[in-house]
Amino acid sequence: MSKPALQQYYTDKVVPALTKKLGYSNPHQVPQLEKIVVTSCMGKAPDRKVAVDDAVVEISKITGQKPSITFSKKAVANFKLREGEPLGARVTLRGARMWEFLHRFINVTAPNIRDFRGISAKSFDGRGNYACGISDQTIFPEIEIDQVKRQIGFDLIFVTSANTDNEGRELLIALGMPYRDIKKEEGAEAELASA
Repeated sequence: MSKPALQQYYTDKVVPALTKKLGYSNPHQVPQLEKIVVTSCMGKAPDRKVAVDDAVVEISKITGQKPSITFSKKAVANFKLREGEPLGARVTLRGARMWEFLHRFINVTAPNIRDFRGISAKSFDGRGNYACGISDQTIFPEIEIDQVKRQIGFDLIFVTSANTDNEGRELLIALGMPYRDIKKEEGAEAELASA
């Protein structure tokens, strides 16, 4: 079986470019994408069990892999939540599926977001991993809009082998992640703060 196109691009173009840009002595030091985790939590839905089933179906369509159901660890009376009740679904993508999902996300899904000007480059965790939230599943081409029962939001977590946020950001930018212009973003925040 041949490598996914984005994985081949990573090997041929990204590794040499990042080796040179970040000053690595060895190409094996270049950070790589380890996995993508897609999660959805239906904690606020009044019909939580049905909502979790819907989330499982939608995530299966989007990722091509059946997600596992997550359960509550403790009871919370305010949310009418019992211990062990299904709360959401999550799936971990690795290997060829991960590369194909990332390729579709960068080239097809992200540009489908309404008023898309790029995704924020700020959601790094300090260890080179990036997370972004998607509020509506209809941006994914695998979802048929007339069959959507409810709006389901997702969190996408891109786990890299990078040691710092800067290395992780450089890796994702080199792979084509459509980030907003960071300088413009910081300038707009400064304007809001001074107003």
